[in-house]
Amino acid sequence: MKPGKPVGVQAVGAPPWLLLLALFMVGINLRPALATVAPLLETIRAETGISVAAAGALSTLPVLCFGLFAPLAPRLARLLPPERVVFWCIVALLGGIGLRSLPGIAPLFAGTLIIGAAISLTMTLLPGLIKLCFPGGAASITGFYTATLGIGAALASAVAIPLKDLTGSWRMAQAVWAAPAALVIIAAAVAYWRRAGRRKAAQAVLPRRAGGLLGNALAWQVALYSGLQSALAYCVFAWLPTMLVDRGVRPALAGFLLSLSIGAQLVTSLTGPWLATRSKDQRSAIYILLGMTILGFLGCLYGPHAALWLAAVVLGLGQGGTFSIANALIVLRSPDANVAASLSGMTQCIGYTIAAAAPLGAGLLHAASNDWNAVGLAFVLCAIASAVAAAGAGRNLQIALR
Repeated sequence: MKPGKPVGVQAVGAPPWLLLLALFMVGINLRPALATVAPLLETIRAETGISVAAAGALSTLPVLCFGLFAPLAPRLARLLPPERVVFWCIVALLGGIGLRSLPGIAPLFAGTLIIGAAISLTMTLLPGLIKLCFPGGAASITGFYTATLGIGAALASAVAIPLKDLTGSWRMAQAVWAAPAALVIIAAAVAYWRRAGRRKAAQAVLPRRAGGLLGNALAWQVALYSGLQSALAYCVFAWLPTMLVDRGVRPALAGFLLSLSIGAQLVTSLTGPWLATRSKDQRSAIYILLGMTILGFLGCLYGPHAALWLAAVVLGLGQGGTFSIANALIVLRSPDANVAASLSGMTQCIGYTIAAAAPLGAGLLHAASNDWNAVGLAFVLCAIASAVAAAGAGRNLQIALR
């Protein structure tokens, strides 16, 4: 091995630019199937006749899948190379999008279930793969990966209403996102075919499972911070357009404001981990970003209409940074790819199980109170709880297992 050659890059037998391109293509597919639901939620309710509670369940289902299916990912990665597991997850994602476009309520929920499971498995495997492939720059690459999620989500939420108006169907407005998933499948199939003639095609090998994380306080702090900040994010994804419409904002503008907020996340998705690693730990950066998240959300809920765009931007900057740092903490708190892979599974299982309650809980609070004040209070309390968890998770420590 030549000095200075990254071990992870050698392990997968691919140049860094190709790994980054693959990461971008996969990441860009992990949010559109989810981000199109919120702008179209009222239309879906009107056409299908589902209740507010059912609409909340539809928004919650993918997030619940993120937690429920996460423990399965490491097991699959021990049976197959993780890159192949990710490939089949994208195939499942394509199938879920297609199923959801069929008429009826059952295909809507079944397709959403498949989409959530596919995204869950993929997101669980990626931090370990990033730590393995880019051991010297995992935090920065995590910021890049997080930004690709934001790009996909911002684009999908921005065009959801225009696509629905253009095609005359909310199902078609969601079905178009099968195209980028199909592109990834085709590209992966071509790449596999091109290297099939090689005697020994190198593949990433994810290390064995790290035991003892459930008894580690730092691992729990990372998982709780990740889950609580995700609860804030999915509450916004699910209900921000509806909340704005209830304030008298036009549906198209409400969808645009959500897209603007998600677009603003790109700035702190890329810069958040980099800035956080410039100081001795990540706590102060997280506190500032959580404060921006609270300020932006309350601005959307109570601020003047003329300032809604500013509130949406502040909200996006806060949430983009808290999310990207949450992903970065998995690799920063892990001494190696072994721990990173296992911590990713634990964080996603515990964290997203917590986050899954947010969209449904917000919907039930809104239905019970017939306004958004209780939701606003719950949002602030959840942000405070996230800051408490960050007080431990953001320390400059690494998980030490026996």
